[in-house]
Amino acid sequence: MNVKDQRARGDLGRRVAYRRAELGLSQEELAERAGMAAGYIDYLERNPPNLSPGALSRLADALRTSPEALLGAGFDEPEGSQVTHVPRPRMEELDSQECLELIKAGGVGRIAFTVPGESAPTVLPVNFLVRNETIIFRTTGYGLIAEHAADEYISFEVDRLDGATSEGWSVLVVGRARPVRDPVELARLRETAPVQPWAAGERDLFVTVIPKRVTGRRIAHEPPR
Repeated sequence: MNVKDQRARGDLGRRVAYRRAELGLSQEELAERAGMAAGYIDYLERNPPNLSPGALSRLADALRTSPEALLGAGFDEPEGSQVTHVPRPRMEELDSQECLELIKAGGVGRIAFTVPGESAPTVLPVNFLVRNETIIFRTTGYGLIAEHAADEYISFEVDRLDGATSEGWSVLVVGRARPVRDPVELARLRETAPVQPWAAGERDLFVTVIPKRVTGRRIAHEPPR
C-alpha cells in the first residue's frame, strides 16, 4: 500500500463516524446494516482499518455513500443526501511531537526559501520521507533548491485537508537544509530512505532538514448529533 492509500485509510474511520452521525445511526444500527460486529465499527472509527473491497462496499452501502467517498476521493454526496455544514470548527495548537507524528508517513510537502533579488519567497513541492525526526527529500544538484536553499534555513510545510468533513491540519517546520555529500551517508540514505521524486530528470542530491522549530494546527469538530 502506498503512502496515499495509507493516509486515505487512516482518515476512513473519521469519515465513517461523521457520515454515521449525519444519518443518525448508532454503531449498533450501522453494524446491523453492514453485516458487521458493533465492536468492529467502534474499532474502525478509532483506528486506521484495512478493509477488504467487499467489506468497504458493504459499509458504504450501509452509509448510503460510495467507497470512493469514504476513502476521500471527490467527496461527492449521493443524490438526495444532505450535507451538514460545520457551524463551529475548533482550532487546536499541536505540539512538536504531534506534528512529527502527523508527517512521519511522508508524502508531498512544500519547501519555502528566499532567492536573492526576488520580492517574495520561492515555494516548491517536494516528495519527502521522515527518518528519526529528520526530513529527507531529493532534488537536482543544479536547480533553485541546490543553488539557493542548500545550507540555509528554510521553511517546510505539510497540509492535509478533508473537504468531506471540513477538517484538516497543517504542520510548519523550520530548519537548515543540508545537502548530503558524504559517500557513506549517501549510501545509507539510498538504502534506508528511498524517496521517489515525482518530477522527471536526474534528482540525485539528497537533502536533509533537522527541525529547529516545529509548529502546527488542526481544525476539527464533533460529528453532528
